[in-house]
Order: sequence, then C-alpha cells, then structure tokens
Amino acid sequence: MKDVVEITDLAVSFATDAGQVQAVDGVTLSVHPGEVLAVVGESGSGKTVTAKTILGLLPETARVRGAVVLSSKDGTTEGDVAQMSAARLRQVRGRDAAMVFQEPSTALNPVYPVGWQIIEGLRAHGRYTRAEARAEAIDVLRRVGIPDPEERIDHYPHQFSGGQKQRIVIAQALVLDPGVIVADEPTTALDVTVQAEILDLLRRCRDEFGAAVVLITHNMGVVADLADRVAVMYQGKLVEQADVRTLFSAPKEPYTQQLLAAVPRIGEGLARAHERAARRPEGWEEQAPVVRARDLRIVYPGRFRQPDFVAVDGVSLSIRPGEVLGLVGESGSGKTTIGRAMAGLTRVAGGSLEVLGVELRGVRERTFRPVRSKIGFVFQDPATSFNPLLTIAECVAEPLVVHGRAENAADARGRVDELLEAVQLPRAFGARFPHELSGGQRQRASLARALALDPELLIADEPTSALDVSVQARVLDLFDELHRELEFAALFISHDLAVVDMLADRIAVLHRGRLVEEGTGDQVLGSPREPYTQRLLASLPVPDPVEQAERRAQWQRLRGAGA
Repeated sequence: MKDVVEITDLAVSFATDAGQVQAVDGVTLSVHPGEVLAVVGESGSGKTVTAKTILGLLPETARVRGAVVLSSKDGTTEGDVAQMSAARLRQVRGRDAAMVFQEPSTALNPVYPVGWQIIEGLRAHGRYTRAEARAEAIDVLRRVGIPDPEERIDHYPHQFSGGQKQRIVIAQALVLDPGVIVADEPTTALDVTVQAEILDLLRRCRDEFGAAVVLITHNMGVVADLADRVAVMYQGKLVEQADVRTLFSAPKEPYTQQLLAAVPRIGEGLARAHERAARRPEGWEEQAPVVRARDLRIVYPGRFRQPDFVAVDGVSLSIRPGEVLGLVGESGSGKTTIGRAMAGLTRVAGGSLEVLGVELRGVRERTFRPVRSKIGFVFQDPATSFNPLLTIAECVAEPLVVHGRAENAADARGRVDELLEAVQLPRAFGARFPHELSGGQRQRASLARALALDPELLIADEPTSALDVSVQARVLDLFDELHRELEFAALFISHDLAVVDMLADRIAVLHRGRLVEEGTGDQVLGSPREPYTQRLLASLPVPDPVEQAERRAQWQRLRGAGA
C-alpha cells in the first residue's frame, strides 16, 4: 500500500531578528499505513517542526523546502502539503491528517461544551443534521472511554480530569477517521497510570480505527511501549531510523546510544542510596526530623453548596536532616498539597505538621516567616513561576531581597553569580529573560533560586516532568551533586518512579490522600506489598520493547482485577 505520508529532503528555517534559524535540515521520512512511527530527540532537535509540516501548521515566518506528500486513507488522493493553498489545507486537516496537541487544556476552548467542539469539526467537513452530528460525537466519546457520553457531551473542559481531556482531544482527531494522527507529547504531564490508559487508547487508534500514528515524544519508555518504528533526530537532522526492537537492542549512532543511556531505570538508585548512607555521621537516625507529620489532614472547603474535599487524610511521615524523601502517586493523590503545606502555602486542617521545629497547624504568619527563609521550593513549571519581566539574575535574587539578605538585585549579584555557576549556567545568563532560556536551563535557574538562602529543607514538585531525557539526566545529576555538597533535607515529588528511585533515600506512596506504603526504593519498588503500588509500578513504561510487552500484560491483568 502507498505510504500515508512521504517526506522528501525537508528543510525548514525561521526568520528571526538574529537571522535565519535552521530547524530542520534535509529530513527524508515516510509513514506506512497503520503503523506507529515515533520521532524522538531532545528539545530543539526539530521533531515537532517536522511533524507540524504534515498538517501545514507552521507559522508565516517559516520557509519550507522539499516535499511533504500526504495521501488520503483510501489512497485515492494525494497532495504536497508544502504547496497547498489555505482552502485545500482546510479540507485535508482532520479528514486526512489530524493532530493531538501536547496540552489538552489549551487545545480545548474553555467556553464551549466538548461535544460542540467535536461537532464543529464534523460540520466543517460534511453535511450533517444536528442529530446525526450529535450521535457521531457521542459514539466517538464512548469509543475513547469517556463514561456516560450521552450526558457528558454537554460538559465543559474544566469538568474533566487531565486524562479525560486528553481522551477528548484524541476523540476530536478520530471523529473524521483520518489516515494519520500526529500526537505531540500526548502523555508528558500525565501520571503513569493515566499515561498507560492513553497509550492503550493510541494503540487502539492503530488497531481498531486503522490510523497511522506519528508519535512525538522524549519518553523512551513510551516509545518502547507503543512504536513500531523509530526515527531519531538531532540538531534538525535525521541521524538514525530502525524498527523499535533493533533500535533499543543495537543502536548504531553515538547520539542514539547516549539518548538511551540517559533514561533512568528502576534499580539504578540502589548504589546511590548506599553511597549516601555511607557518608552520614554516626547517630544520624537519632537526630530530630526536619519534617514530622502525624495524622496530617488537609481539607479544601466546598463552594456553592458543594461538600468539603479531603485532599490529605491521616498521613504520618518524617524527613530527617540530609534525607531525601520521594513522594509518589497519581494526580489528585495529595502529593503537591503536602509539599505546599510544608512550605506554609496550604492550611493544615487536622493532625500535626511540624517543620523545622514549628507546628504549622494554626500557625501565625509572624511566627512562620523566619522559617520560610530555611525552605526552598522548586516548582514544576519554571516558565510560569518566573516573572517574565525580570531577568534571570533578578529572579534568582528575589528570595535574598525579600528576606533582607540584600538591598536589591544589584547588591545580590555576587551571590547570584555563585548560584548560577553552582547549577552549571554561565554568569552571562543572568542578563537574559526567562523566555530566552531552554526548559532545562530554566529549571536549573529555578533550582538556583531555591538554593539562594541555603535552605535546610528543599521541596521539589515534579521538577523534571517536562524535560527531555538527556536534559532530565543532567538536572538529576546536578540535584544529586548539590545535595551531596549542601546536605539539605528534601521532599522530591514526582510521578516518575525511576526518577524517584535515583534520588530518594525512602519512598512514600500516596493514594487518594492516604499513605499506602513507605520504605526504601528496594522495598517499595523491588517488592511492593500493596496492590496499588504494584499497579503504579506496572504502569511505568520501561525502555525495552520486550520487557515492556510483559509489563503491559501485567498492568492489564492488575487493572482487570481492580487493583
């Protein structure tokens, strides 16, 4: 059969104030009918730009050379997307090729019901009565796993969870039965159990709907789980492509080998944990904990006659000086709520939470303010946690100015330069604005800001979830190095079990606000006792296609058993 997409000698450049930037350079690639092609590489490698050319979604500043031939699902029509008029592009988008965007919250219009948004695509490409279009939308919502689609078709995006919103975006892509679906990082911000369900759905797009899938991702476990063939990009060029088993078992190019070596794997953290334990002084276990929670309860009050929501229910845990506690669980399990409570950002409703010797239940701001300077916080998304109007140096200096350690950002510049060097950023980056740094560089700057006051406790909330594997590996190594040097206690919140295993001395597993399991990485991840932890572990895709096929079968058995 004819390939659904055939890209020949594609080159894409962008006009900027600093001149032409070459994003894609001479890429030749094809997508076979009904296959999953994964395009991988680090940020800036050109993978998303290449994928967007399939639908003609590049901005006006882009200059495109080469051919991108898109065929219809039945093979009767074809055309070069690079040469198509705007009217012709509108015809092929959705019908011949569709896109699943990275962030469903921004892809869905918040002011329209989800059913209206699916029906809009149908009516743009054919004549449907209102009843026919509604029936089609309900059918596709049911097929992607939205419960009670007859009722929920009239709900708005904010009434759905993150995983359900991603299913709705996939339903939008599937409703016109396209030949190819381009999925751009469709699982990046999802926890492992929801990610496993979305991967299962994308597999059904291929098997039940007969659509080819172009998967853009930096998660090599996802590639091993879903892909038939893999294309590796680096600095705008296609450096290697092979079937998934060959690529993982015998990668040829040094860059591919480096990419696979950077992927964290469960079990690798054991040696690091022993090394950290060996460095600790005698009597360390008898020291007073930096954080001690007893029967901690946190409640969000209901609004508009809605009942209160219990986010954390009876959690007891502790963190000793210099110890890293990993906190894992699904979205909504209470991980971030506990982290925010430790930083004094969320009120404690019941039980006890003692941080650095101060009881936070009922604490007054005047009492807690001196303690704030001993706590650092690394946010999940540094792009939104930095003030876009301030330079990086001013952002990093902010805690020093707020807590009276420096009069202004200029006065703190010496300390800021030290911090930037500590997180392996050149001093000159201090003069740049947040949008001028890459995701990995911004996360390093965020870590520098959190360390500005030499904290005794560092709270890191999903600090590597949006980073590609090579950048993630560098940030994790940096975190480990800084922890070895500064010996702060840390709460490391993540849904990636392999990342937590690398850094944490102990791991605590949360489920629906309750602590279900706690222990060392070897205990919790090596031989989990709780069914929920077993399901969490089975949901994590591993970068090995053979092992991942076995784990997928195990996950489906556990899900079927209701674990």
